[in-house]
Amino acid sequence: MNETARGSAREQIAALQARMGETIIGQREVIERLVIGLLANGNLLIEGLPGLAKTRAVKAMAKNLEADFSRIQFTPDLLPSDVTGTEVYHQAQGAAEFRFEPGPIFANIVLADEINRAPAKVQAALLEAMEERQVTVSGTTHKMPPLFIVMATQNPIEQEGTYPLPEAQMDRFLMKVEIVYPPVEDEVEVIRLVRGEEQQAQSGGGGEKPPVIPQQAVFDARVEIGQIHVAEAMDRYMADLVQTTRTPAALSEDLARWIEIGASPRASLALDKCARAHAWLEGRDYVDPADVRAIVHDVFRHRVSLSYEAQGDGIGTDQVIDEIVKLTALP
Repeated sequence: MNETARGSAREQIAALQARMGETIIGQREVIERLVIGLLANGNLLIEGLPGLAKTRAVKAMAKNLEADFSRIQFTPDLLPSDVTGTEVYHQAQGAAEFRFEPGPIFANIVLADEINRAPAKVQAALLEAMEERQVTVSGTTHKMPPLFIVMATQNPIEQEGTYPLPEAQMDRFLMKVEIVYPPVEDEVEVIRLVRGEEQQAQSGGGGEKPPVIPQQAVFDARVEIGQIHVAEAMDRYMADLVQTTRTPAALSEDLARWIEIGASPRASLALDKCARAHAWLEGRDYVDPADVRAIVHDVFRHRVSLSYEAQGDGIGTDQVIDEIVKLTALP
């Protein structure tokens, strides 16, 4: 295993988490999920009410990592070419040609802000780039950089002027991370943090910034995560959890009433990737049930469709997942 220039991959990723924690108060679990998404080489959907630091969390990661960052503000009038880029006609010294001008999708960390405000064609263009890691324009294929992750945000309460993502497109996100209101003690710290940042900006200070975390630390961490041991019993446990979402009547009448559509095989693959990344962050070289249970809500949250009966009874997706975990036998 290659060591990065300034320490091991584990030390570098721990430093990245710590620096993000200095900027995002009281959202330790959210920070951990963003890092897991980065290490598992997947894309994340981040949902939360306005003002809960969704954008700030993604920017904090990009600021402390050796990475190109781009932010796309999704609006109803956005075009696919505004995201992917387009061919532009150039003419100079008597010669003329079409050249590809890359769009904002060609970055290491892409923040797709309020993704549900863009029409279906734009959403499809973004999700194609996420899935294929490439964009084809005028018959020419353009590859994404080796380090590439899309973190899309959406607001759960606004309906006017939004275009909800279809279930099949939601399934392409590795995890759906929910951000909730902070406790009052953390909100006090947020007030002080932002006030301090404003004072620092006005004084022109800030001191010397620590060096950014190199991309190689992420690639080295992914190699180590690929070597995490997963027992056969754990493979079966993850598959059983997914199977419960598809055949809920076998375990519970309530689950049968609540679940309309179960999770796809992508859920099993996501459980495996995220559980291994979680185990690595915990310093273990094997996956145990605690790793799976730690991330199962984020993996299932956007993949399990609830029935109208569940919604009428006020049953939320996380409550259904709690029941799935409770009823599925441990290995």
